[in-house]
Amino acid sequence: MAHKNRTGRKKAPRPKSRSIGYARVSKGDQELDLQLDALKKQGCRQDRIFMDKVTGARADRPGLDACLATLQPGDTLVVWRLDRLGRSMSHQVTLVEQLRQRGIGFRSICDGVIDTTTASGVLIFNIFATLAQFERRLIQERTRAGLTAARARGRLGGRKPIEPKSPRVQMAKTMHRDRSVTINDICKTLGISRSTFFRYLAL
Repeated sequence: MAHKNRTGRKKAPRPKSRSIGYARVSKGDQELDLQLDALKKQGCRQDRIFMDKVTGARADRPGLDACLATLQPGDTLVVWRLDRLGRSMSHQVTLVEQLRQRGIGFRSICDGVIDTTTASGVLIFNIFATLAQFERRLIQERTRAGLTAARARGRLGGRKPIEPKSPRVQMAKTMHRDRSVTINDICKTLGISRSTFFRYLAL
C-alpha cells in the first residue's frame, strides 16, 4: 500500500531487494552444482543466478558482465566464495567497492564474515581492502626496482612496442572491417584483450 508524504502525494513503493547469485568454475569439466545449491539456499532464484566456466585469470566473463548489469540499488550480490568473483585480491576489492558505490550489497557464503550488508562485514571488508592496497604497493615497488636495475644494466624496461605491420595487427584490422564479426569474436580468435585490440586499430 502506497503511503502519502507531507504534500499529500503518494510515495512510490520501494523496489523489493533481490539476491542475485554468481557462480564460476575454472574448467569446463567442473560442475557448478555445489555453488548453485548454496546460492539457492541463500534466496537466489534460478533465473537470477549467472554463471561462467572460465579461469579466474581471464578478463572476459560474460556471465559476470551480465550479472553486474542486472544488479540494481538495494540488491545483494551473493557468491559461494570470494575467489569466485575476481581475478585477484585487488580486483575483488575493486568490484565490491564499485557495488557499494551503486548501493548494492555483497555477501560471500563460505567467507561468512564478508557481508557488506552488516556493520561487522563492512569492517572485515575494509581490512581486505587495506591488504589489497598493500599488495598493489608492493607490486609497484618491485616493478620500479626491476626497471631501475634493468636501466643500470643498459636495458630498457616496459612493454615491447607493437609493429604496425605485424600479421596479428593486420589480421585484427581486416576482421574489424568485416562488420559481421564482433569485437569479442576477434579477440577470442587472436587471443588478445579488448584493450590490445583497440591499440591495434590505433596503429
